[in-house]
Amino acid sequence: MSVIVVGAGIAGIACARALTEAGVPVRVLERSRVVGGRLASKRLAGRPVDVGAAYFTARDPEFSEVVTAWQHAGLAREWTSELAVLGGGRRGSAPGPVRYAAPGGLRSLVADLAAGLDVRLEHEVARVGPGPVVDGDPCDAVVLAMPDPQSARLLGTAPSAPEWSPVISVAAGWSRRRWEPLPAAFVNDHPVLTLVADDGDRRGDGAPVLVAHTTADVAREHDADPDGAVPLVLDALARLLGVTAEPEWTHAHRWRFASPGQDREETHLLRDDGIAFAGDGWGKARVETAWRSGTDLGRALAARNAGS
Repeated sequence: MSVIVVGAGIAGIACARALTEAGVPVRVLERSRVVGGRLASKRLAGRPVDVGAAYFTARDPEFSEVVTAWQHAGLAREWTSELAVLGGGRRGSAPGPVRYAAPGGLRSLVADLAAGLDVRLEHEVARVGPGPVVDGDPCDAVVLAMPDPQSARLLGTAPSAPEWSPVISVAAGWSRRRWEPLPAAFVNDHPVLTLVADDGDRRGDGAPVLVAHTTADVAREHDADPDGAVPLVLDALARLLGVTAEPEWTHAHRWRFASPGQDREETHLLRDDGIAFAGDGWGKARVETAWRSGTDLGRALAARNAGS
């Protein structure tokens, strides 16, 4: 059996890792220059800044073992179990599970999982067809580890799913910290922002950097020009956190398919024709369930191979 995985986010890499551990040959094709997907980290002003997922949790017992290994290797750290809540001119708090962060950026965790795998970067797939065939290359199975709208573009069709919401992530850096301490904050019922994270607190180096996630409406309005959302975000930060000084730098990153409209009960889909689907659109939209999605699918493919 040979498998091609399209997409090197955490779901695609977890799937390839499970297949490799089962002795099934697998190639991962990724159109970007790096692995990571939504666990994206950009190097800005000399340090990594998380511009995709804000953090991750570890409720899944098996994923917790992976996280423990990352902690022992210095790749992951416990960050906070309580986020602030901003809205209506007040500041509250939202206790919850431990949120983890990565000193080297969340992308470093996917890179660790990808070590030793056959990952081919800057390889854009144009078409996946029956057979299955990936751009004319036949294989026994192909895994589409990506949001449903992207799968649909490659296949011409994809499993029915609710509309995905976009986000623009805006990072900004100052010469010094100009806000009251907070790890991160949910922003409720705001026209511009849904979340603000202190990247220096998250990373553990104290850098005066904030990362803000916009609402879907703002992201849609500025889809063609993400930088156009920056003034709106800075004005919102001034009103919410009192940060009125102009930042030394800013960076805007658009995510057209940031989150699905609702969760699925299934962690993946493996069709009889050898085309399969995984990612954070399966299960609940969390980092750990994207890992679970890819891992479960990899093991299902390996079991199908063993039984054939």
